Amino acid sequence: MTTTAERKAGGGGGKQYKVIGQRLPKRMGTEMVTGHALYGADIYLPGMLSGKLLRSPHAHARIVRIDTSKAERLEGVKAVITGADMPEVKPGATFPMGEVPVDISGLAGLCMAKERAIFAGQPVAAVAATDPYIAEEAIKLIDVEYEVLPPVVDLLEAMKPGSPAIHPDLKTKTSLGEIENQGPTNVAMHSVFARGDVEKGFKEADVVIERSYRAAMAHQGYIEPLATVARWEPDGRVTVWTTTQGAFTILMQLSTVLGLPLSKLKVIPTEVGGAFGGKIYIILEPTAVMLSKKAGRPVKLVMSREDVLRATGPGSPCVFRIKTGCKKDGTITAIQGWMAYDAGCIPGSPMGAGMQTSVAPYKTPNLRLDGYDVVTNKTRVHAYRAPGSPQAAFAVEQNIDLMAKALGMDPLEFRIKNCPREGDPQVTDVPWNRIGLHEIYERVKRHPHWTSKLEGKNRGRGLAAGFWFGGRMTSSVNIKVNPDGTATVLTGAVDITGTRTAMAQMAAEELGLTPDKIDVLTGDTEAAPYNDVSGGSRITYTSSNAIYRACQDLLDKMRKRAADRLKVTPEDLTFAEGVFKVKEGHASAGKALTLKKLAIGGDGVPAGSGSTSRLQSAPAFAVHLADVEVDPETGKTTILRYTCFQDVGKAVNPTRVEAQMQGGAVQGIGWALTEEYLFDDKGWLRNASLLDYRQPTSLDLPMLDCEIIEVPASDGPYGIRGVGEVPIVPPPATLANAIANAAGVRVNAMPMNIERVYWALKGKQKELAPIPVPAPAR
Repeated sequence: MTTTAERKAGGGGGKQYKVIGQRLPKRMGTEMVTGHALYGADIYLPGMLSGKLLRSPHAHARIVRIDTSKAERLEGVKAVITGADMPEVKPGATFPMGEVPVDISGLAGLCMAKERAIFAGQPVAAVAATDPYIAEEAIKLIDVEYEVLPPVVDLLEAMKPGSPAIHPDLKTKTSLGEIENQGPTNVAMHSVFARGDVEKGFKEADVVIERSYRAAMAHQGYIEPLATVARWEPDGRVTVWTTTQGAFTILMQLSTVLGLPLSKLKVIPTEVGGAFGGKIYIILEPTAVMLSKKAGRPVKLVMSREDVLRATGPGSPCVFRIKTGCKKDGTITAIQGWMAYDAGCIPGSPMGAGMQTSVAPYKTPNLRLDGYDVVTNKTRVHAYRAPGSPQAAFAVEQNIDLMAKALGMDPLEFRIKNCPREGDPQVTDVPWNRIGLHEIYERVKRHPHWTSKLEGKNRGRGLAAGFWFGGRMTSSVNIKVNPDGTATVLTGAVDITGTRTAMAQMAAEELGLTPDKIDVLTGDTEAAPYNDVSGGSRITYTSSNAIYRACQDLLDKMRKRAADRLKVTPEDLTFAEGVFKVKEGHASAGKALTLKKLAIGGDGVPAGSGSTSRLQSAPAFAVHLADVEVDPETGKTTILRYTCFQDVGKAVNPTRVEAQMQGGAVQGIGWALTEEYLFDDKGWLRNASLLDYRQPTSLDLPMLDCEIIEVPASDGPYGIRGVGEVPIVPPPATLANAIANAAGVRVNAMPMNIERVYWALKGKQKELAPIPVPAPAR
């Protein structure tokens, strides 16, 4: 069963809360599960056409010729476009969007190829017709002549000198923008984090352990395929309905890619059936817009499940070599890591995030991390829940367990000994603000899952830590009090995890109203205030500050209005439970006005606004425990028990927090045991269906227990930390350590499926090749 640990009332600085902390049902939850919520594929407009995409079957090919004449002549076809119909985008235009920066010109090319296809599944043409069947038939009539080029599929092969260059002009840059390698190369960036002297640290160590690990490409696994509807008006205005994590993010990308002013564009976000980082960037939107422009009618594009797996943005594959040195007493003296992240066909892997999170749960005076962002002929990776961190933790946390075993130390005590505290340096050398990792370990230490004995043969228990630094960026809200005493909150944030519910609780807390009196609207880019993408575990954290500021702005205005009506000064008033009251001792003591009464009159509807973009980070740690049983004959791993421990700062809605903890853990378990993109040597994805791309179901899992720890974050009105990212980080390493303790073998690649565990048991595990360093270390 799911449990929530005891919490001191008012986790944010000791304040007693009345609404924050309540287990309220998710708003729109019933509508979502009963089919009444409006998703991207549910949008229907008068005269709307169905769009279809023709995709390249080759991972790397020059487009010699495209003949669309037969498709254009098919009855019912209203528009056919190719890369030649798409606007030109200035090469090299980059700006940060969501969790991973991206080259917007490269991103535009992925929506529709022009001269070359650089991954199998890249669109090369598109059709809009009066129904989807005609559009499908028209796609088959388009004749494309390709000159097939050598694909680069394997991450390590791509790094080797002499490997075919996917982008002839690509140069290796450092994180400071300096050119390290003039090319040709497939290594887009080499980044370094360093402090102290690692060679000196390893010489001081009594034990040094060095191992290599590998993580496969895996998909976010959202239920809802991508869907977009675009309408180009005769006056040049464009409206786009789309399933996205950020309406304003899509707006800015479309403006750049299409060369349209922001004032001519409107993006309306629909409900989102899962995203996890996979719905941040433009994929269908530019094509839908250009089809609509050419056809003169609205156009809908909806991806199939195969399209989603082949041509959206999965999580990045990674190769990680980690070296750790320790004294006999368990003190870590040095850590060195080399990590290469596969970006897919254009630069932009989560290499930087992987580096920053990899050794975050440990303090060491000597550290060096080298990271490489590498391109291959695969679909471009996107953010996937704590991007880069699960892969890194899979390597680091296994090395930590190996070190504890070599020293004869309990793995939990070893972690506690090397746990960072407030003021210790992070990987970036920025001191930690308030963090709760030590408190998590203390909870684990007392928990029955850790203290109980694990009985039975071929069973093992494992634990691992994970970290996510927490997104910030900009959140804004507007709020008004209505004449009936209710309040309306307007936000540009997309609600995926229960944003409406959390915002209602926070607004109710500040205004002294009950949550049912608060309505939260998620608006389009014309109506709503600006918000960055819903991702990176940032929405509740940053929105809490925006809500707080908006409510204070509103209450300041209402206080002045109340003072005018009561003939007192604003300082003479107190506010509680939605009522302004004249203070005791005043001649008018006892007189009062409710928010409802103050909203009525000729003074206009009272409103407030709030925005935030300069919060400190709110670091989030999690530790997971797992008991497994490994079948020595087949290599099958069965999870017997699983517990998630996480510092959330302050749980606004514990039920929603637990849902995030469990959901992230399930995704991490899937990546750990079964989920993997399987490519042939030509770069063709061989398992582009849910029959062959195996995700765990409820039948594969035990109940995941949750322990919520509340150590208030250093910033924000309630001490909230982001919740959604970090739960995916510990599972691969947790299960790897449990499998090692159950079977006596350590699996060096994830997913740790039946086949890999079986060959490890037989002593025939495939050894990993070293990372080919393509340029001298700086």
